Amino acid sequence: MAYDNDNIFAKILRGEIPSEKLYEDDETYVFMDIMPRAEGHCLIIPKTPCRNMLDASDDQLTACLRTTRLMGHAVMKAFGAGGVTVQQFNEGVGGQEVFHLHYHVLPRHEGVSLRPPGKMEDMAVLKANADKIRAALAGM
Repeated sequence: MAYDNDNIFAKILRGEIPSEKLYEDDETYVFMDIMPRAEGHCLIIPKTPCRNMLDASDDQLTACLRTTRLMGHAVMKAFGAGGVTVQQFNEGVGGQEVFHLHYHVLPRHEGVSLRPPGKMEDMAVLKANADKIRAALAGM
């Protein structure tokens, strides 16, 4: 299937839709998930087009995983988490909803379940959580 240049993440990369940016390098962009399943839930995307890991280049995958590891450390530090869950879905049948490669990073705490999907977070809460993550990144 062809890459859709009008998907929401492509629009975020072009600055057409706002996002709460956490981190950016030459190859990846990281922002808060607006429907978080945990405090600090963030998304890592490549800056170049690809639908998912099935059509991604080795360079795209390497860059995304490098940034995913960095963000795992950052969210654990920011939220005092004991672990991190990384999720990545491929094609609709595999659970993918936005067809631009992305990794979910969710800080986890003992005995705390993930929230159900689909509930929009208050923007002030997202910004406060983003500030915690940016501070953790600055201290790393």
